Amino acid sequence: MRILADENIADVADLFGQFGEVVLCTGRDISPKHLVDIDVLLVRSVTRVNRQLLGANSSVRFVGSATIGTDHIDLGYVQSRQIEFAHAPGCNANAVAQYIIAVLCHSRPAWRGQTIGIVGCGNVGGQLLDYLQGLNVDCRVYDPFLNASQCALLTDFERVMAADIVCLHTPLSTTGPFPTLRMIDATALKQMKPDAILINAGRGEVIDNDELLAALNADQALQVVFDVWENEPVINLELLDKVRLGTPHVAGHSIEGKLRGTEMLLEAFCRWQNYAEPTLGRDTDTDTDTTRLAVSSHDSLEQIILKIYDPGRDYAEMFRQLSISTDDSVGGRINKETDDKAEKFDVLRRDYPQRREFSHYEITGITDKLLSQDLKTLGFKVA
Repeated sequence: MRILADENIADVADLFGQFGEVVLCTGRDISPKHLVDIDVLLVRSVTRVNRQLLGANSSVRFVGSATIGTDHIDLGYVQSRQIEFAHAPGCNANAVAQYIIAVLCHSRPAWRGQTIGIVGCGNVGGQLLDYLQGLNVDCRVYDPFLNASQCALLTDFERVMAADIVCLHTPLSTTGPFPTLRMIDATALKQMKPDAILINAGRGEVIDNDELLAALNADQALQVVFDVWENEPVINLELLDKVRLGTPHVAGHSIEGKLRGTEMLLEAFCRWQNYAEPTLGRDTDTDTDTTRLAVSSHDSLEQIILKIYDPGRDYAEMFRQLSISTDDSVGGRINKETDDKAEKFDVLRRDYPQRREFSHYEITGITDKLLSQDLKTLGFKVA
């Protein structure tokens, strides 16, 4: 069996190598010529799997995507070819939710006293809600696919958009009763408080970028945090210049999340082949490997989190790589002549420093019982 895999899927050669020959390729470069005599195709969101890629004569029988979303997969075509498909919903929910917590600590130190609206309460939005409720934060949720028995905090879209902080965690959809493509338009933006924070760690195309830019250019006090961008990797650098914080689609890039995604594909592959339960390198949810972090008795929850992960560092590196002013403010102008910005965006993702989830850390030096409980709520170990 021959397996073609995106080279950036964690441990893919080791885990799938026990079942066949694994050929690695850069995700954006995968083309029909790479699929000659390939039985299994394993991708991430940068590869569009459709009629053009697979072709009428493709021998691919299994497609796996190590992602929570599927908007890069033409599911109708894959099913019409009777190709088995699997993906990894929820694999990086912890990582994305923890990214949001770190963003809040960086951007608004008093965030726990404000109202947070969540648009889309699936795996990621649901995990974020669990964290926030555990910290006694006032939350509002909009998700038309849930009912009150599934989420007691459901309310209408307008009320969620009027929260102090709005977090977007929807998939990208263009059809159905509630399409999300550009659902955040000028009308939705006008429903937000003037000094609100809008955080998008879902899909870039959920926001109408032209109308958002118009609002920001009109000196609107709205603060924007983007991890996902329209038309990745060719992102709008003018928009990057105006956001409060920007990162290169890395919210879910924890070591644990990546491994969990690969392992979920392996499990689906083994079910498809009627193989026995696969042997995994480790249990990513109960891994005993930890890093101890000693903190001061005066450190706050926000200070502890930012010691472990500060998204501001990712923002500064993104500015540097894309030839934007490295001034600490966001007023620097963009070098619009940068021809290789798309490649640099991909390099930022490919070479992203290893990031561990909160469960990897054991915090010592805590004397405050309430702080200890808050840390445990977020998944930390507390000595």
